[in-house]
Amino acid sequence: MSELVFPQRVLYFPVTPFDERGAVAPDALDEHLASRLVHNPGAVFIACGTGEFHALSLAEYELVVGRGVAVTSGTVPVVAGTGGPLGHAIECAIAAEKLGANALLVMPPYLVTGPQAGTVAYVETIAAATDLPLIVYHRGASQLSISSFEVLAANPRVAGFKDGVGDIALAQEFVLAAGRSGRSDLQFFNGLLTAELSQRAYRAVGVPLYSSAVFAMAPEIANAWFRAYIAHDDARLDELLEGFFVPLVRLRDTTPGYAVALIKAGLELAGARVGGVRPPLVAPSAEHRERLARVLERGRELVG
Repeated sequence: MSELVFPQRVLYFPVTPFDERGAVAPDALDEHLASRLVHNPGAVFIACGTGEFHALSLAEYELVVGRGVAVTSGTVPVVAGTGGPLGHAIECAIAAEKLGANALLVMPPYLVTGPQAGTVAYVETIAAATDLPLIVYHRGASQLSISSFEVLAANPRVAGFKDGVGDIALAQEFVLAAGRSGRSDLQFFNGLLTAELSQRAYRAVGVPLYSSAVFAMAPEIANAWFRAYIAHDDARLDELLEGFFVPLVRLRDTTPGYAVALIKAGLELAGARVGGVRPPLVAPSAEHRERLARVLERGRELVG
């Protein structure tokens, strides 16, 4: 059974800062991590989707994960992303374990889509490469059937499942299947983009945890929403959704990749030195940066 347990706090997905030459900027990463740790996240998910795992070389990945482990210094769990081409995924998993990460988030393989047996084998192969517990990201080329979920849930190295598909009925079946298996330790996450918008629905089917890219950009807003979520304060949740999260999602949906690019732009607007995004992502236009600034201003007004 997995011993990976996350406290009831916001899960933090940091960006990966780049300098003016486009290289990873370790000092800026340290600043980004330290500035958010004071807002008491429940865990740090380093070099994952928001951290542009898809764009990092192995050496860059090692630098980013190493800084994440060093800066957090054991205060919160550190979960490192892995995935993509199988060989690269295994190398990243091994590196993350050596660097002191507490777990892995297994993202989808690159380009190809295999049958369910192949998807299961992909996860199991990565799991066999280290002793780290892992969280399976149900998304893209790694979408699971109930039977595949049951196979992976029987693997004691699998600590949780993160849903990036948005099928609430299927998520409910996963939770029920975990109960039938006796895996009371499995943790379930809502991994949809800007998950705050859908989290009340996920909680209703037994998925209490969620990703928050917003925490990386505006931790005070993310924490305000989380406090209302824990308190079941629906009026406050609606106020924050209508005033901040819905306008942010509408802006995000104008351009593919804005789920990451807007977070970096928001940090830059606040004076953080995180640089731009790497291709194939693109930076927000001047018009969209202005819209983002207004959305953030309104969100901070609501928080007070």
